[in-house]
This record gives sequence, structure tokens and C-alpha cells, in this order.
Amino acid sequence: MTVIDRPSAGDRPARASAGPPAAALISAHDLSKVYRVGEQDLVALDKVTLEIAAGDFVAIMGPSGSGKSTMMNLIGALDVPTSGSLRLDGRDIGTLSADDLADLRNRSIGFVFQQFNLLPRTSALRQVMLPLLYAHPRPENGEELARRRLEQVGLSARMDHTPRQLSGGQQQRVAIARALVNNPKILLADEPTGALDSKTSEEIMQVFTDLNREGITVVLVTHEPEIALWAGRRITFRDGRVIDDVRQTPITEAPITETPVAGPSP
Repeated sequence: MTVIDRPSAGDRPARASAGPPAAALISAHDLSKVYRVGEQDLVALDKVTLEIAAGDFVAIMGPSGSGKSTMMNLIGALDVPTSGSLRLDGRDIGTLSADDLADLRNRSIGFVFQQFNLLPRTSALRQVMLPLLYAHPRPENGEELARRRLEQVGLSARMDHTPRQLSGGQQQRVAIARALVNNPKILLADEPTGALDSKTSEEIMQVFTDLNREGITVVLVTHEPEIALWAGRRITFRDGRVIDDVRQTPITEAPITETPVAGPSP
């Protein structure tokens, strides 16, 4: 893995171990992605090698143009590499047909985006059931599965509500439930708190933390350092390369904000 070595400091997070990892759910080796722009080649990823184990909670960070969004697209099987390899759940995405990539996305990956991408006049329950229409085979108990996922994210009392009847945080919870309904191995979140206030962002990150505790692998793309603190591992990209990869003690619960009590009037 490409990293920048730095002097140790007292409370700096520990660098990701080079020892034998748990079973790799995501494995990239010399992964490169080059886009042709006019007569020039734009190198978005440059020989990236990394592994993400099943059950990890990883935050991917970096400035605009660093390669983090390209890495997310590849992990999401939305694109294929120019060279090198990327294996997702044991399958090399560079060797798969478009239909096989779609099947991999549907079976193994749940997507959560900054904009919630909900249908405006559709209930939360029906929103969550939508991915099941593309499942093969289609489950007979689809409504029950959707109800369980909405209960899991704390929306048991909002299943019949449309997006306009839900807060921003509740809409994102619907989107998370929708991402979970096919029981994916990887939950891939692209700036999931970018459209939310700080308190609601903490609530959503608590949901991701709870899901990770249940064994779901979470890969989060963010530009917010305070959001990255919820992950147990932080990978930083710059100029298409990994420049830092550290383990850290994650936040596991949102801090409790105490409301000051007013003293007696003078």
C-alpha cells in the first residue's frame, strides 16, 4: 500500500497494519484509471494497491481531483479499471460483462448518496422495495424485508410517509434502508451527510456505526474530517494515489449536548 511515512506523535492514529488482514472483501492491485480528454490522458488513479476486509468501516478522503470519487465508482462496480485489478467479493470486475456487473451491484453493494434520490410521491415502504424488483430471484416476502429494514433504521412509524412528509435525516434513513434491502455485503456511501445539519449528520453516522457493528462493511467517501472520525480506518488520496492509510479509534456514539440551565434573574 502506498503511504507517506511520518514521524510518530503522541496521539496520532496508528498506521494500518501490514500484517495478515482478515478476509479481503475489496482487493485492489496496481489499480489505475485513465480518462481520455481530448488529446490528453487524465490519470484519475495511479497504481493503487489496498485491501478492505469484511466488517471494516473505512472513510475515504481527499481534495477535489484526488481520485476518491473514481475509487468509489470502481468499488461500486460502476466503472472498470484501465489497468491493474479490483476484486469485489472474490470477482475481478475487469473481467465481467455489463450484465454481470449489474448483478454484482444488485447482490453485493448498497448505495447511499448525498442527495437521497427518493421518488417524490412514493411511500417510504415502496421506496425501499424498489431494488427488489431487480433481484434474481425476486423474493416473495419483499414487503416484509422492506419493513424490517425501515424498522432497523428507526422508521417503523413512518413507513407510509412520502418524502415531503419526512425530514432530511428521515429521508436519508429511507435511502439507507433501501440500500440494505438486498442484504449487501458492502454499504457504499458517497458524502451521505453533505446535505444535512451537524446534529442530523451525527444521527446518520450513528446508523452507519450500528450497521457496521452488525457486520456490514461500510465504505464512506467524505471531505469532512469530523465525519471520518466515525470510521475505524481512514484512507487519504491525492493525485490519484494513496498518501495515508491509518487505523483510528472511531467515535461510536454521538456526543450528548447539554442545554445550559439559566441561572436566577438578577
